[in-house]
Amino acid sequence: DVLSLLRRTNKQMDHFNYRNGQLYAEDVSVAEIAASVGTPFYVYSTATLVRHFQLFDDALDGMDHCICYAMKAASNQAILKTLGNLGAGMDVVSGGEYRRALSAGIPPEKVVFSGVGKTFEEITFALQNGIRQFNVESDSELEQISSIASSMNKIAPIAIRINPDVDAQTHEKIATGKAENKFGIPLSRAREVYSKASQMPGISIVGIDLHIGSQLTDLEPFKKAYQKLADLTQVLRQDGHNIKRLDLGGGLGIPYEKNQSAPPLPVEYGKMVKKVLGHLDCEIEIEPGRLIVGNAGILVSSVLGVKNGDNRNFLILDAAMNDLIRPAMYDAYHDIIPIKQLSLPEAVYDVVGPVCETGDTFAKKRTMPELSKNDLVAFRSAGAYGAVMSSEYNTRPLIPEVMVNTNKFSIIRKRPSYEEIIERDIIPDWLE
Repeated sequence: DVLSLLRRTNKQMDHFNYRNGQLYAEDVSVAEIAASVGTPFYVYSTATLVRHFQLFDDALDGMDHCICYAMKAASNQAILKTLGNLGAGMDVVSGGEYRRALSAGIPPEKVVFSGVGKTFEEITFALQNGIRQFNVESDSELEQISSIASSMNKIAPIAIRINPDVDAQTHEKIATGKAENKFGIPLSRAREVYSKASQMPGISIVGIDLHIGSQLTDLEPFKKAYQKLADLTQVLRQDGHNIKRLDLGGGLGIPYEKNQSAPPLPVEYGKMVKKVLGHLDCEIEIEPGRLIVGNAGILVSSVLGVKNGDNRNFLILDAAMNDLIRPAMYDAYHDIIPIKQLSLPEAVYDVVGPVCETGDTFAKKRTMPELSKNDLVAFRSAGAYGAVMSSEYNTRPLIPEVMVNTNKFSIIRKRPSYEEIIERDIIPDWLE
């Protein structure tokens, strides 16, 4: 059937493909970008970003909805501007992300402020400049927002984040909806906290928020959480609260491995949302990040050499764990492919970087074409939580980000020089 066909093709939901034996990003040769920019670097496909946003928009067609991109997945302003031009709002989790969203031209009334530790300065700045809503995580945060808003003669729109105690069946470090997680208010306290909020100055209740985790590959945890949300909506309305907006968070996963069964499609997710929540006549907010940008980006790296050990061979790259932390932090898998489509004997490598850590390992015992010094490789599905989590560990410069649009490419974050990095340090006068 059509859905089965879509699931099979879901694994190629990007615009990075081989042409005449060379990997292309849309209509630009990746080798051409490498020659111009130098490795390592990230490159994003505009066409993939657009396509994935539209998949979600189409999936919720017929419902009043707002898609607020979870910009923690990839926050370069070129990406934000691309999505904002399509009508996307933004889900931010810090004052810095809020400022990035505004700088990229996102209207403040389309910015949702999430996160468990909003500061006085962040709340004040958002109230001064405008906000769609604060997703409130605790009693103390609610009191702080009320105090700040009333002192400014402002009204803060809020949704309270509920922890539904649902196992998202994902990596423990990105599960956010279980009782032991730091996020949200227990479902058992929802009526109490909403009653408290309704009586506080400077507060306007607009809805309910939840988010149970990231990289979900099954709709059932979503369905369980949303059914609890539907029941709570009706209870809170009976209590007299104006629940007009439901923030469902994000979390729909992508396929990282070639043989991995494809996660649910946005169209399937949308059908489930309509079935479980459609009768409530609420505006639906969703906050996808990984599914929009994950397969829209690759990390390109050069082979520094091959080191032969007693019982394994190491493929040493110029990219490292500071450039892509996911394998070291989450034991995450990324498909690693040569830029040239090679017909060579296969070899088995531990794929590693040059950082002085054993944890600087991208893959163990990975079967790949036999590669040599200066060959180029690409890490697929590296658009989400790649560049944003990178660092300058070992005084390695942050690597460039590049965006492709059909047959054009542009550097959207330049590689800093060593001088720029070192000059940030301030030596106290007593050491002069």
